[in-house]
Amino acid sequence: MVQLEGTVLSGSNNVFEIECDDKDDDGNSIIRNCSFKSKRLKLDTRYYNPLAPGDRVKIEIEDVQDEKGQILSLVPRNNAFIRWNVKGRAPQLLAANLDYIILVTTPAEPEFRPRFIDRELVQAEYQNLTPIILVNKYDLPEAQEPDFQNRLSIWEELGYKVLRISAKSGEGLTELAELITGKLSALVGQSGVGKSSLVNVLDNSCVLKTGSLSRKYGKGSHTTTKGTLMHIHLNESIVGGVQNAYASIIDTPGVRRFVLNDIAADELALYFREFEPLIGKCKFGTNCKHESEPGCKILEAVEAGVITEERFESWQRIREEIRTGSWED
Repeated sequence: MVQLEGTVLSGSNNVFEIECDDKDDDGNSIIRNCSFKSKRLKLDTRYYNPLAPGDRVKIEIEDVQDEKGQILSLVPRNNAFIRWNVKGRAPQLLAANLDYIILVTTPAEPEFRPRFIDRELVQAEYQNLTPIILVNKYDLPEAQEPDFQNRLSIWEELGYKVLRISAKSGEGLTELAELITGKLSALVGQSGVGKSSLVNVLDNSCVLKTGSLSRKYGKGSHTTTKGTLMHIHLNESIVGGVQNAYASIIDTPGVRRFVLNDIAADELALYFREFEPLIGKCKFGTNCKHESEPGCKILEAVEAGVITEERFESWQRIREEIRTGSWED
């Protein structure tokens, strides 16, 4: 028996494509289909899915020529991006061992949902991930509306990187390519924001299925059915003529509702960047609910404009969603 390590590319029904560390005669990594040696992995948390693209695992094969293997164990993750799967009533792993989590949104088609992004930012902060906000379809006229531009400015002032991209016109693609070269990033967002289209224009040899927008609901149709890690060859025209520039990207299925995982309502403020420095400094300390209490530093910051009304309202509504378990947006 031979033991190896490898990276999970994708998986379903507990069979996973593993990019193994050994090489073929041409120097390419060998990809094997692997299942669990035992019924399930020994994990501290029971997830909706036991492994995610980007995970590192130890596997066992009988011979180096084998195209199949068995998964023995999970190599400890550096990080993971997780959401609560409402239907499965369990945390769902979307991607692991990331350099960047790229939160894809649009000014329209589908409708811009800033609280959706705020939830993703909270989860990224909780997981100690580096989030990038990517606005696709920036060529649409709605991108120039003042309210939309104001939201982008708020995130930028908080220190979040915001990329203004058009997969259709090519705007901003060079900046995106420079950012992700040599890195492992995951694209996350609601259906229809154009995650697969972005991959297609970054590497025109990688053709992913893209979907049309549902006219009835203004939401995209699900075209990516499972998360997949791809090594893409960045088009030379995008990276200034540089040859053999590569990036690793995890394209995740579209999410219609992003529900936070493992974050309590009373702890939510810790993961809003502008709130966190003020926690514990209110008159009533950590017992302050930041609702109407005298001496509340967060309410004072809102009054002074240090915390924007938009983000304060977003925090209030997300906190209520956690408390009630009702996620409407």
